Amino acid sequence: MITVDKVSKNFGELTVLQDVSFVVEKNCIVGIAGASGGGKSTLLRCIQQELEKPDTGTIKYHGHAGFMFQDFQLFPHMTILQNLTYAPSLHDKKTKHEEYAKTLLTKLGIWDKADVYPYQLSGGQKQRVALARSLMTKPELLLCDEPTSGLDVTTISDVIALLKLVLDMGITIIIASHDLGFLTRIADRVLILKGSKISADITDLQKLENPVKHITQLLAEA
Repeated sequence: MITVDKVSKNFGELTVLQDVSFVVEKNCIVGIAGASGGGKSTLLRCIQQELEKPDTGTIKYHGHAGFMFQDFQLFPHMTILQNLTYAPSLHDKKTKHEEYAKTLLTKLGIWDKADVYPYQLSGGQKQRVALARSLMTKPELLLCDEPTSGLDVTTISDVIALLKLVLDMGITIIIASHDLGFLTRIADRVLILKGSKISADITDLQKLENPVKHITQLLAEA
């Protein structure tokens, strides 16, 4: 279980998060919707805790979090396999990380790309590599920042299938996205971040006739 309690974050005079509180149960997918620049990514980075620290409030969960960046952040001079094993090898030189990397790449359908470089991959393939890299540390929590940014409709469907595969591995997922169609297809619950606060918590998505329209209206309200 993840507990976010009265978290606030300022950048100078700009308040990005103010008294944000929510609880996420294990093994579910929670979406965070909001306007561009509205604090979604900052909230994810605060939850990860190594990327950003909240000014006030607490964030608690057991284990550690993997983070999938919006722009992939793959090392261009390294092969795909090297991209996956580089960071884990810095922290644990004794373990043969290549074996687990092979397992992940095989599960995600791109083991045949292990020895190529990022520039040789499509956007969807890069997304799979970014996902595999975020899973290399065997996290209990996966944080995804705009995972469908720049992807076509077919590839977005692939991302949904991949994240559901991750869910089946027992990993809790929190996704920040402006793509409401994507969020409502995959999430069990959607939090709306507006005006630096959680303005709505939607847990009955399946009961809504048009969840995208419903969320859009909530975001548009003054």
